[in-house]
Amino acid sequence: MFQVPLYFEGLRSRPLLVFWTATLAQAALWLAVPLLFYAAPPPDLVRLLAVGHAFPLNGDFGPPLAAWLAEIAFRAAGLAGVYALSQICLIATYWCVFALGRAIVGASHAAMAVLLMVGISVFAVPTSDFGPSTLAMALWSAVLLFYWHAAIEGRRLYWYALGAAAALLLLCSEAALVLIAALVLFTVLGGRGRRSLAVIEVWIVAAALALVVAANVFWLQRAGSLMPALARLREAASAKANTSAWLALLAALAVAHAGLFLMVTLASGWPRSRLYPAPAVARRPVDPAGAIYVKVFALWPALLTTIAAVLLGKKVPIGGTAPLLVLSGLAVIVAAGDRIVLHHQRLLGLAWGGLLLVPALFVPATIVLLPWATGTELQIAQPAAAMGRFFAESFQRRTGRPLAVVSGDSRTAALVALAAPSRPFVYFDDDPGSSPWVSADDIRRKGGVVVWPAADTTPEPPPAIRAHFPELVAEVPQRFPRPISGRLPPLRIGWGMIRPASAAQ
Repeated sequence: MFQVPLYFEGLRSRPLLVFWTATLAQAALWLAVPLLFYAAPPPDLVRLLAVGHAFPLNGDFGPPLAAWLAEIAFRAAGLAGVYALSQICLIATYWCVFALGRAIVGASHAAMAVLLMVGISVFAVPTSDFGPSTLAMALWSAVLLFYWHAAIEGRRLYWYALGAAAALLLLCSEAALVLIAALVLFTVLGGRGRRSLAVIEVWIVAAALALVVAANVFWLQRAGSLMPALARLREAASAKANTSAWLALLAALAVAHAGLFLMVTLASGWPRSRLYPAPAVARRPVDPAGAIYVKVFALWPALLTTIAAVLLGKKVPIGGTAPLLVLSGLAVIVAAGDRIVLHHQRLLGLAWGGLLLVPALFVPATIVLLPWATGTELQIAQPAAAMGRFFAESFQRRTGRPLAVVSGDSRTAALVALAAPSRPFVYFDDDPGSSPWVSADDIRRKGGVVVWPAADTTPEPPPAIRAHFPELVAEVPQRFPRPISGRLPPLRIGWGMIRPASAAQ
């Protein structure tokens, strides 16, 4: 008589319940972690909100949809809304994978595919840090699901859903052109895909997407991504270096699957010293078209985006890692066969729980211990609220106006702007193209605060900041108490104020 854990019985009898339990547990955990332990948002999120505050249509930052949504969520519910938006993307991704898996391999095996994804997200998807990669992960999953319904199953109304998801993806990620190109290539080369081209809905959606593709190309040109890539294609001498860089990116993607490899190894029965018979989860035979679809889109996007990253001179896949991994778990389940035997079931359950919980527990442990052990500063532990309040109140007290613009060191300025009550705009003086909504003349007219990290009490700003703002009157750097000081030096922020033109003395 077999004795099996509760989750195993749930996989066979209530796979939807297992899916929602696992998905909501992960989402709730990673919503709680930043809300409870972050004193400041992650650096990429700080900059994203600084960009999104102006709801830009163009700039040197690429497709803007993630910045827009982050700003909307922030205005609606503060940072909690942005962190929740990230978890909504996670839930949407898992649901699309589950729905696609249910159509191809059945509900039980689809739930197993989602359970495997925790072994990927823990190493590759910082789900508390909303950004273009996180949003693209959800949109790409939706594109894959809707394409299956439309092109493979022949449900014609899904072409419009596919078009909407693809358009949003193009507005979100610089990798969208590569991902959509992979889908077009699959359509042209596959028999069912070519047959789907006979319906009018395909061409309506294609005509509409052409406009969004043009916008995506424009944003990539503004970000300076296209011309350097074309130039590198002509450099034969760089072929060896490009190959090495590409292999390094593929190796990094393989490492991102470490948790998945661990669970697959345990489920396969290794080590086999005392291996007992185990029950299996069976499914109906998989349609060969479904198996090909999953395997192709588990591999092609990773190959194509890493090649594009090498051509663009980037050290990470374009568009981030998250969208490339959405079908990895389902691909493993498809390859495992119609009858999957899970050995070491209790140990497997403990491993899954550890992969979920340990990274979340690692965050507060690192925040507490790292300042004492190594004297290393974590940017998520900086006192953002105190910094924003001090500089906003200082400016208003001296000028009688709310703080409208912050500049200087990019990270520090964006953090102060985010936490200041008046929500000023950020002027990136080191890269003015990233902040086209404000100029140096606007700062001189409206006034503003210029900030930078300071090592001591010397008021003189760094040479680059002095060159941009020669009229700046620097103040004595302000010291802010850290939540946990440890062996860290005092946190000092140098600053100076530019008075509004009408209030200048």
